[in-house]
Amino acid sequence: MTPEEYKQLSIREFTEAARAYDSDHAGIYEMCRDDYPQMLAELEKEPFDAVLDVGCGTGAVLALLHEKYPDGRYVGLDLTPEMIEVARTKVAPGMEFVVGDAENLPFDEASFDAVLCSNSFHHYPNPAAFLAGALRVLRPGGRLILRDYTSSDPVVWLMNHVELPLARLVGHGDVRVLRQREFVELAQAAGFEVLAMEAQKGFRAHLVARRPRNVAVLKHIKV
Repeated sequence: MTPEEYKQLSIREFTEAARAYDSDHAGIYEMCRDDYPQMLAELEKEPFDAVLDVGCGTGAVLALLHEKYPDGRYVGLDLTPEMIEVARTKVAPGMEFVVGDAENLPFDEASFDAVLCSNSFHHYPNPAAFLAGALRVLRPGGRLILRDYTSSDPVVWLMNHVELPLARLVGHGDVRVLRQREFVELAQAAGFEVLAMEAQKGFRAHLVARRPRNVAVLKHIKV
């Protein structure tokens, strides 16, 4: 499949899912909510004013942030127009939702203190392009907080060679699940300083990486 074909699959998948996504009848998408507490707890470890959520879906994470920190600037981007339409029902002062491609972020350099990406990364045909864009739009010292699927190498192999091809047959836009060390390698190749990489429960990778600044950063990497 071409990158564009993967993206069109994702758009079709999430167009169908959008209206039920926030409900208790969202099926497999309900597990996405499990990532919110860990992501927000990580974000709150350092001060922030401007946050970009890439693959924001219906804007639930930014709505939670705005409720707790109403003076911040919160921008959500998603490839699926229907998802953004639902997200815009949550708009409040300081919030903005944009239809756009994670691999071509339409924002100025050094615009954000943090970039969030939750349960979306495995849909990107060119994850390196997303990481390069995330580095560009972050301010020096800003952080990327990314959560996505991972597991042991044998399980990841099964996901990529059995589970994901079956998912694509039924209309899902999943591209590839990464091994733990691949998250680190891709982030470092993009120019990030990797602060943490952990495999957490629920088949989750938890990656925290910083746009470099002038001081050295202690790295804690579990691979």
